[in-house]
Amino acid sequence: MPGLTVGDTIPNLEVETTHGKMKLHDYIGDSWVIIFSHPGDFTPVCTTELSKMAAYADEFAQRGVKLLGLSCDDVHSHKEWIKDIEAYTPGCKVTYPIIADPNREIIAKLNMVDPDEKDPSGKQVPSRALHIVGPDKKIKLSFLYPACTGRNVDEVVRVLDSLQKAAKHKVATPANWKPGDPVVISPSVSNAQAKEMFPQGYKTVDLPSKKDNYMRFTNV
Repeated sequence: MPGLTVGDTIPNLEVETTHGKMKLHDYIGDSWVIIFSHPGDFTPVCTTELSKMAAYADEFAQRGVKLLGLSCDDVHSHKEWIKDIEAYTPGCKVTYPIIADPNREIIAKLNMVDPDEKDPSGKQVPSRALHIVGPDKKIKLSFLYPACTGRNVDEVVRVLDSLQKAAKHKVATPANWKPGDPVVISPSVSNAQAKEMFPQGYKTVDLPSKKDNYMRFTNV
């Protein structure tokens, strides 16, 4: 994704949303935020995605995470669309704001423009993009899906758990990691430091290279 990407500070845009006007940095505050864009209101895959994000609202709240949707229609359209979103998954409530971007200005600044798709008038449309933003206002992870493929919200929760664990401890998560699995100790942490940081101990994997501080696993 050219433009705004992982490690960049999210621009402090003033946006119009279903919850009124706000500045992005004010909304983020000291929290983690997931900003997710959609090609348009009243479209099938987008409706399932916003509904699923609403259904997972408690999971995100438990992790101190705010949600912020975006679609290139106006606020009135968003509010009408919310009725369909909530009806699709009975019991879910869209409590998060949805940004309006009828002029397609915000999607460009947030690097959420689909590289190929255009609307009937020839204007660019949003990609099915998602940024996870940390309390420092920096993008920690970005997903980009084509219009034909809906997101896996379980994967969004999984990578969020990974990012938050890595931010709290000097660790990384291995392939296919899920909460409760062992994590990898960063190579920048010496064995002496590892003993202090992880009093529960750690396990070193014996590999042919015999390189020290290479594959150390612990539980945190």
